[in-house]
Order: sequence, then structure tokens, then C-alpha cells
Amino acid sequence: MNNATELKFLSTPSGHKIAYKMSPKTKDQNGPCMIWCGGLKSDMEGGKATHLHDWATEQNLAYVRFDYFGHGASTGTFRDGTISQWARDVVQVMDALTQGDVILIGSSMGGWASLLAAIKRPERVKALLLIAPAPDFTEKLMLPSWTDEQRNTLKEGGILYVPSDYGEPYEYSRALMDDGRNNQILDSPIKFDGPVRILHGAKDDVVPWEYSKQIVDIITSEDVDYTLVKNGDHSLSSPTDLKRLVQTAEDLWRHVIQ
Repeated sequence: MNNATELKFLSTPSGHKIAYKMSPKTKDQNGPCMIWCGGLKSDMEGGKATHLHDWATEQNLAYVRFDYFGHGASTGTFRDGTISQWARDVVQVMDALTQGDVILIGSSMGGWASLLAAIKRPERVKALLLIAPAPDFTEKLMLPSWTDEQRNTLKEGGILYVPSDYGEPYEYSRALMDDGRNNQILDSPIKFDGPVRILHGAKDDVVPWEYSKQIVDIITSEDVDYTLVKNGDHSLSSPTDLKRLVQTAEDLWRHVIQ
């Protein structure tokens, strides 16, 4: 089995095991390690995560993809997960599996987790690539879209099931919503001074592009590029989208090593 596709597990202090696959940095390799941070209920076998890994392996670049607590092959139950837990997973992967500079690549909810991790480890995270990022989505996107009946169901039962286009319904717990409220970052400046690249589809019906555009105005970095893809949806997984993603990652990688 190729080392890049070998499934491994990282044991955390809490006893949680994070499933991951990686192409490690070699002794003669310079440059940052790229870490893929997926979206809510997605896993590391998604098209963007694997496409980037294939490219990184071909280019002999360090790359890690992993599953959050309660996602994919990692331990834990999704309904017990929180934004804090998933952002902590990013930091634990960074600390345990990589050395030196890091580029975080966050998709949707992973954009929020990436931003929180970058704030936690400013000395390690040198750049951010965000795809349809959704910081604060629990409080600012989900909660306002729910009916009074749904809010009462969550309040009284502690869990709300919401239909999903990806199979089984989403499970939103009261703990997730409370934790999300306590980890909002869009209401004040986001302190991050490295280069930031944001890709968002104009036809995204999950996270409106206008929503992620807020990051441009409040992040402290002076090096921020925002790309609006005219016919792009939330996943940005078409062949053209994947080509753009690789090009953006490569440009950002080269920028960091300058």
C-alpha cells in the first residue's frame, strides 16, 4: 500500500482517535505542510481532499487529510461533536503529525475550524486557503433558517434532525449550537497576517458567497484574494474547480516559501 493512502490513527489525550492519511515531509524537502480540513459530515475521502493529495504526492509535497471526531473513520459520534472539538482536532493533527510551517485548507465548516486553529497556532500557520468558508454558521446561518417549532424541538429534546442532500439527516445538538455561539469570530477582527485565498461559488445555495465575503473585511491580513466562481456551487468539485483549487494551493505554497 502506498504510504500516502495508508489509513493511520492519531491517539489524542482524551482517548479519541483521529483517522488520517498523509504524505510526510522528507528530509530534503523544504516548504510548508498542507492540511485538509473538511466540511460538516464530510470525510477525508471526498473529491477535493483526495485530488489535492494526489497532486501533492506527485509533487513530493507534504500533505495531511483527516477525519474529525465523529466523522469518517475517526472515533466518536457526530452528535457529540462541537466546533471546539473539531478545531482542536486540527490543532492536534498539526502538533502531532507536522513540523514547521503549515498551510490550512478549509472547506465550509472546515474554514471555521481552520480560522480557529490559525488563531490558536499563529506561529505555525503561515497561510489559509478557504473554500466556501462558513465561520459562525450555527448561529448566523442555521439558527435563523429554523422555524420556531424546530428551535423548540432542539431546546426541549437537545437534538434536532434536519434533512440533508447527502443521505442521512444532519443532527444538530444543543451542545453544538451553544459551543458555536461561544466560538463566533465574525463580530470582531480576525487576527491573522499571512496570505489568505478564498474560493466561493456564486451559485452556492448552502453558504451564500456574500457571507464569506465578510472575512475579507475583518481579517487583519493585507494579502487576501477572493475568487467568486460564476457557475460554482457549494462543493466546487467540477474538473475546472479542482484545477483552480490545485493552482491556488500551488501558488500559495510557493508564496509561503519565498
